[in-house]
Amino acid sequence: MHPGTLQHNKQQEPSHKEVCNVLAEEIDRNFPDADNKIWHAHPVWFLDGNPIVGYSKQKPGIRLMFWSGGGF
Repeated sequence: MHPGTLQHNKQQEPSHKEVCNVLAEEIDRNFPDADNKIWHAHPVWFLDGNPIVGYSKQKPGIRLMFWSGGGF
């Protein structure tokens, strides 16, 4: 996992930190060939340079995002 993702999760409030850590672990486990980095200030995973999944902090909570830039 990218060090920026770990730092991003660490900076979240406790209830959001737990959600972010679970999401990051599950995404990493299910997409072992994906590259992870901070993209537009949010953790995002890429396959062949295409963003496929990420998450971001929103006012109501953590938003899980999916892109259809590549088949997965």
